[in-house]
Amino acid sequence: MMMNEAQHMQQLPPATDDEATRYRLGLARLAQVDGLAGERVIAALQEVAPALARYTITFPFGEVYQDEVLTLKEREIATVAALAALGNATPQLKVHLHGALNVGCSREEVIAILTQMAVYAGFPAAINGVLAAKEVFAERDAG
Repeated sequence: MMMNEAQHMQQLPPATDDEATRYRLGLARLAQVDGLAGERVIAALQEVAPALARYTITFPFGEVYQDEVLTLKEREIATVAALAALGNATPQLKVHLHGALNVGCSREEVIAILTQMAVYAGFPAAINGVLAAKEVFAERDAG
């Protein structure tokens, strides 16, 4: 179940007015990009590390994702590529695979991005990324 902004603000109070603005903007951007997958990450973090949950909203989504130099689709392409190349961030990769699909990437584009990683990050990273995408596609198809 997605929390509304007021529920988030009660659980994770910002330290300053500026942070409150970044938090509000970040929460909206997180919902726009990652949807329920992002919400699940924040909810899980709130239980054990509420400050990390707040930082996850205010910095990447409240600051970095706010400029208009890159489109959201371009940002998610870069994020999916980076997470796949890391090879050890499958849960985060799955969240951002949802994000890539949410902001306009097709399944074919996602597979092409992950296949490209075979050249720069190796076949294991590309294969693991494709298998993560297969799970995300199945989850989206199921419901």
